[in-house]
Amino acid sequence: MFSRSHTAQKFLLERSSKSLRVLMAEEGSEKENGGSASMDSMESRWVYEDVWESEIDDRLADGGATEEGNFPRMDSDDEDIAEQKLIRTGPHIDSFDVEVLEVPGAQRNDIEDVTMGRRLILAFQTLGVVFGDVGTSPLYTFSVMFSKAPVSGNEDILGALSLVLYTLILFPLIKYVLIVLWANDNGEGGTFALYSLICRHAKVSLLPNRLPSDTRIFSFRLKVPSPELERSLKLMERLEASLFLKKLILMLVLAATSMVIAGGVVTPAMSVISAVDGLKIGVSGIKQDHVVMISVAFLIILFSVQKYGTSKVGLVVGPALFIWFCSLGGIGIYNLLKYDTMVLRAFNPVHIYYFFKRNSTKAWYSLGGCLLCATGSEAMFADLCYFSVRSVQLTFMFLVLPCLLLGYLGQAAYLMENHADTTQAFFSSIP
Repeated sequence: MFSRSHTAQKFLLERSSKSLRVLMAEEGSEKENGGSASMDSMESRWVYEDVWESEIDDRLADGGATEEGNFPRMDSDDEDIAEQKLIRTGPHIDSFDVEVLEVPGAQRNDIEDVTMGRRLILAFQTLGVVFGDVGTSPLYTFSVMFSKAPVSGNEDILGALSLVLYTLILFPLIKYVLIVLWANDNGEGGTFALYSLICRHAKVSLLPNRLPSDTRIFSFRLKVPSPELERSLKLMERLEASLFLKKLILMLVLAATSMVIAGGVVTPAMSVISAVDGLKIGVSGIKQDHVVMISVAFLIILFSVQKYGTSKVGLVVGPALFIWFCSLGGIGIYNLLKYDTMVLRAFNPVHIYYFFKRNSTKAWYSLGGCLLCATGSEAMFADLCYFSVRSVQLTFMFLVLPCLLLGYLGQAAYLMENHADTTQAFFSSIP
């Protein structure tokens, strides 16, 4: 028994000293190059591994055995040491890529290495698939807001506009584009993708779903050793030790998924009926009943073509959305120059305070309508599996967001001189 324990300790000491020498050598070379170790899915990484099992695998590979001819056993202390061993593995191969390549005729979609023509097509598809809902929000946002808090002066218009501007900046831009999009699961977005990612890195799932291949899936960059690693390990240990936190995470995932499903049901109907509602202004014979029937017909057609796939639908709808955003921005510039450029003062958030101070309870009802300007923002993350993070970010920041801001500014400029047209603010502001 003493010889076995002594042999186990000898193995541990040899392995530890070897790992320490390798780590010191790598850190020395990194200092010479002026950088620190940075790992991602294509480089070597650090993982926990049972040292005793790795030694047995090495012995089997070499065809050798221990001094006694058998593999020595480890006592409880040695097992604890082995379980806490942090080692560096070789280059990571994504199991998703392996599965795709095993399918006959399947090709990898390497978005980072494409031609300029392919990038333009991808941009059009992004517009048609991701930004349809948030792009049509100017149709109804101001109408709903001012139905809850009627306009009594230009200050109310500035306050409502300021609410809309900062809602677009805080939710779609800062929350989704700059933060949430980076929390993807190897290119997959959505609530369940996030939950799956958490369950693979920590034992927080209430159902057994951890496969050996899942432990090899890593897509984040991590400096080792680093404070980020220490914080993540502490958080993981706390999550794994608390049954309440596990249940809480699962309930949040289910609630978030329910909200996405509800948004998928409500938003198309709201967007289509708001668009068709403009016929009542252009055609005198069109009534509300006609608007509803035309909207139902459009919805049937739109949902019927979904079976042809996201790629084809995106190519068809993408150019239309591109024309829509350009027209939205152009109309906004026209109204700004014609009516009142003083609406640019709405970028000062103090007008939000004045808006709530004047309207009290009605302002809170109006805030519910203000959230409609950000409807569909979750699609940027939920539909991430079709596109790259960079394509969604660039399209939103350089086309979608500027055109939306100009559109809302133009509507507000028009309403500064036409307080009575709040029920049809968008269509009334079109030249």
